[in-house]
Amino acid sequence: MSRGLGSTSKKVLLLFAGGLALGLARSPRQYFRVIKGVGHEWQKINRIKLNTAIRTLYKNKLVRMIDNDNGTTTLVLTDAGRKKVLIYNLDKLEIEVPKRWDGFWRVIIFDIPEKHKPAREALREKLKGLGFYQLQKSIFVHPYECKNKIDFIIEVFKIRPWVRYMMVKHIDNELHLKKIFSFV
Repeated sequence: MSRGLGSTSKKVLLLFAGGLALGLARSPRQYFRVIKGVGHEWQKINRIKLNTAIRTLYKNKLVRMIDNDNGTTTLVLTDAGRKKVLIYNLDKLEIEVPKRWDGFWRVIIFDIPEKHKPAREALREKLKGLGFYQLQKSIFVHPYECKNKIDFIIEVFKIRPWVRYMMVKHIDNELHLKKIFSFV
């Protein structure tokens, strides 16, 4: 894809991913009547921007159109569209901070082959962005529960065979880590 998507296109993609199937009639008057009844998020999208967003998504092969027998058209996410949605969801990931720390360190270790270097670098950047501390080049530590988020990240980057998630009760430089995470 040559250009990034605008915020309306992103919103439309995310709404599709949420299970929304948009059936569009051939005439604008009819399909905006459909949209009007669909939901609050659709109503917040400007009609002209929506039209442009749908054309952009179609042009970029993120959605496909299915012509129905009754003269309407249904828009469906393609595999490329689903991947794009995963990336947008990945950008919004955050690790929740509980009221009280459970005393366990979450340690991510990885040994990702050189042929997957872009995924390895993306993982490093994502872990840093989530607040992990880089203990060594391929070892990151975080104090809070994040297994589901890590599983999601390694699935998106397709690096499951080379990444391990551990919960550790004690690390020999724990005092240093507690200072980093403001526990002392």
